[in-house]
Amino acid sequence: MIAPDRCMPHAVASATLADVLERVLDKGVVIVGDVKVKLVDIELLTIQIRLIIASVDKAKELGMDWWVLNPQFTSKAAAPPPEDEVAELKRRVQKLEAAGPGKRTPPPSRKQDA
Repeated sequence: MIAPDRCMPHAVASATLADVLERVLDKGVVIVGDVKVKLVDIELLTIQIRLIIASVDKAKELGMDWWVLNPQFTSKAAAPPPEDEVAELKRRVQKLEAAGPGKRTPPPSRKQDA
């Protein structure tokens, strides 16, 4: 008979939800799946699902930082073009309109920085 003060050791260590979530966000998880709809051996529809779950730091480390440059996901609004650039573009459009259709002139050569 086993003494009541002795416990049987568990073979599997338990983890809390916070531990599991921390590990998933730290390491990342990739879920991949394909859904194919076929009718009489004719493929009608294929859906490929690729999902990655990771922390922002891990995603940046993997090169997945698409939200940084997307103006809908960042508070940094894109700066408007400089006034001289707008004036130059207006001048070029007027020149092209004055030339008429079929009489396009080649674009000016661009200056290269040394």
